[in-house]
Amino acid sequence: MAASARNMANEDMVAESMATQALKGKYVLITGASQGLGRQLSLTFTEAGAAGIAIVARDKAALEAVQREVEAIRSGAGSTVAIAAQVQTAADIDRALNEIKSQLEQSIQRPQVVAIAADLSRPADVERVIATTLSAFDGRLDVLINNASCIGLSPMPYLLDYPLEDFKNVLSTNLIAPFLLIKKALPALIGRGGSIINVTSDAGVTGYPGWGAYGISKFGIEGLSQTWAAELEGSGVRVNWVDPGDMNTAMHRAAEPGEDPTQWADPAEVTDVFVYLASDSANAVNGQRFQAQESNWGVRALRSVA
Repeated sequence: MAASARNMANEDMVAESMATQALKGKYVLITGASQGLGRQLSLTFTEAGAAGIAIVARDKAALEAVQREVEAIRSGAGSTVAIAAQVQTAADIDRALNEIKSQLEQSIQRPQVVAIAADLSRPADVERVIATTLSAFDGRLDVLINNASCIGLSPMPYLLDYPLEDFKNVLSTNLIAPFLLIKKALPALIGRGGSIINVTSDAGVTGYPGWGAYGISKFGIEGLSQTWAAELEGSGVRVNWVDPGDMNTAMHRAAEPGEDPTQWADPAEVTDVFVYLASDSANAVNGQRFQAQESNWGVRALRSVA
């Protein structure tokens, strides 16, 4: 898809959710946060005013690097100097003082960031992730984003040649872990009318040769999302799932090494739908599949509650 065609959602309908403070007071858990879409969601949710963000991935060093990026967003480093350099008149002084005051308030309100290194294919690690998150946030959780995925073997073999243990590992990370995370996080999410967002793929709708365990796991995510959404209807917790489309990420490059990644979207181009679904503007939206790079996110009509 051409870059000019990406993110063509109905801006009037969701403008409120895109505001700087759309996620003010929200506590968020994002898996697969050390790179790609998960990293970008961590940064975008911070910019949208989230009060606390727990980020999860296997790679501790990469995760801590994202943590530093998130913490730097609200620090305003160097900006006060830039403002001071623009002061020339008495009116400039008043404006500069107001801008510095605003930056200080944002710095004080910057979100709590918790980095949790974990292998989500292990149920014990899933338990630890939820326990650590709820402990850090005093039992509060508003948003769960099941983004972590394992592509499996690369290049991906046909099913006939797929080793059983590798197949199991992909399903454990991509399907069983989201099931367990939802199950363990649900009491906290019900208490705050939370939002669950699962990341899916077109490989979960159409079976492509060679996409093996990954595609099958995403078929599972589609069914898991629909079933959770139906079972949680009326509970105050909403479940939706998002296909972000082709993105220029390390995982996608590994999956399709022969393709040109410059033709794929930057993860920063697909995050608006996630902010919308995490925000109060979407608190009546449940059981819908979204396509981040399609017009109106591939949904006929969105219900927005002020």
